[in-house]
Amino acid sequence: MDAMTKMWISFLGIGLMAIAAFLITFARVKTKGILKFVLSFIAFVMLIFGFIYGFFSII
Repeated sequence: MDAMTKMWISFLGIGLMAIAAFLITFARVKTKGILKFVLSFIAFVMLIFGFIYGFFSII
């Protein structure tokens, strides 16, 4: 894989992690009930995918 592709994959991972951090903060501060659980779950999934993309860009 060339360096430019690795850069874009790492940007995707960083972006997913940043969006997940914002989403979990929003879910904990502004929502409650089932919506809080759903937003937290979505943020967790995005965090996992961000980690996978970040790890994949290192290889």
